[in-house]
Amino acid sequence: MTENTPSETAPQEVPPRLEARDLVRRYDGRVVVDHVSLKVRPGQVTCLLGPSGCGKSTTLRMIAGVEMQDEGSIYVDGHLICDTVFRVPPERRHIGLMFQDFALFPHLRVAENVAFGLSGEAMDKARRVGELLERVGLAGYARNFPHELSGGEQQRVALARALAPRPRLMLMDEPFSGLDNRLRDGIRDDTLDILREEQTGVLLVTHEPEEAMRMADDIALMRDGRVVQQGAPYNIYNAPADRDAVAFFSDVNVVRGRAKGALVQTPFGQFLSPGVPDGQEMEIVIRPQHIKLDFDRNGKGPAPTISDGTAVRGVVQRARFMGSESLVEFRMEFGGPTFKATVPAVFLPKPGTPMWLMIRRDKCFLFPRD
Repeated sequence: MTENTPSETAPQEVPPRLEARDLVRRYDGRVVVDHVSLKVRPGQVTCLLGPSGCGKSTTLRMIAGVEMQDEGSIYVDGHLICDTVFRVPPERRHIGLMFQDFALFPHLRVAENVAFGLSGEAMDKARRVGELLERVGLAGYARNFPHELSGGEQQRVALARALAPRPRLMLMDEPFSGLDNRLRDGIRDDTLDILREEQTGVLLVTHEPEEAMRMADDIALMRDGRVVQQGAPYNIYNAPADRDAVAFFSDVNVVRGRAKGALVQTPFGQFLSPGVPDGQEMEIVIRPQHIKLDFDRNGKGPAPTISDGTAVRGVVQRARFMGSESLVEFRMEFGGPTFKATVPAVFLPKPGTPMWLMIRRDKCFLFPRD
């Protein structure tokens, strides 16, 4: 018996549905996409997340083929589809597109809209259309015109049309933002379930952190044309790259101090800062939901005893009930900007109420101040 060599036994790695390498796009000498690299696996949903104007949609258009990159290359299933010399036309890239504007043809019935991008025998096309309308819950609407449908139904027709040619990759540019909140969650989840079942790679653009956290297997956080951090939603949220990454997902409170002897001294006590040179100004960033509160009896009670750090007195400026939680804003005795704390359920102390604020040190982020 001969022993198999590693090359004979090792499984071949499946190439990603999409691989974008060092994409660059310039307008009038200004870089709007700056060396963006991405991978999307079969059945994976990757979100390009960032503020308006950060280069998300431009990246999507380059991958779709409706805009040319100035540098970089794009691969689908391991095959080059575009670089600065070679270019596969958009219609031959096996890429589906879904946008906020459903772009249905108003003069065509639902079945005709879904069949628009299909080729082949009429019977095969009809079978594929019927299968997709069944999957999106619109089997009885084949003969309706788009104007006879609700917004959610039109979105599902657009999904069926995009899926009809069996694309390897689906590009989605805020396709759910035109739907009202009650419809959005259900339709969004149903859409992604179908795409994952089809093993379609999905690259979705959004500027809403909550939507990205809910939908994505992987998030690429963009700012000023660059991907500043990429990873699973849990990691992006709990191990942010910088202060702006924390602030993109929620309100933040910031306390400043200066490093000395691997410690940063602040009104809330000392924070460890290993490897930070003495004199470096640091920012301790904390989300409102990680502030602990305790009442101060008429502003005269002693600070509560805590094991990690120092309690600091603040005075309530305003408190508002937000539905599932209450937001309380404080003027701190050490000055600085307003501090915010969120408390589950109803908690509405009156303005002027003194309270002790404590920081959950296991939930703090330390960054050098720019």
